[in-house]
Amino acid sequence: MINFNGSYDCKADAKGRVMLPVALKNRLLPVLKDGFVIKRSVSGACLELWPMGEWNVMMKKINKLNRFVKKNNDFIRIFMAGVKEVEIDSTGRLLIPKNLVAVAGITKEITLSPAVNIIEIWDKASYEKAIDVTADDFAALAEDVMGNEGEDIPDVS
Repeated sequence: MINFNGSYDCKADAKGRVMLPVALKNRLLPVLKDGFVIKRSVSGACLELWPMGEWNVMMKKINKLNRFVKKNNDFIRIFMAGVKEVEIDSTGRLLIPKNLVAVAGITKEITLSPAVNIIEIWDKASYEKAIDVTADDFAALAEDVMGNEGEDIPDVS
């Protein structure tokens, strides 16, 4: 499992190409040859970039869902909507498909933000708005999510 750290501000050109920062490209070297999957985010106005190994782990979990249960089929359909396999070229560029550029509202300025084992791709203004919370609000959220000290946190990755 690969874990990502650090946010990066970049620019997307008119064709949706993004030159990855050298530090991020270096972090991706171990998984570069395997390729990536890019998709709509489950919970935000952004995209998710999945290293293929992480994607394959998720697909094993999804393949275990009973397809005769309607909500499972609905989830799979929505989760898989717009999924594309992508590569990072030899110059370190990622091409974001046009339909996904539109979904995320990406203009020119973007932020690449770590989400543990995947990278979120945001329009910079949308990202700034999404993380604009007060210290008290974040403290309450942290307590709700991580405050069960001593309890096992379920594996949801």
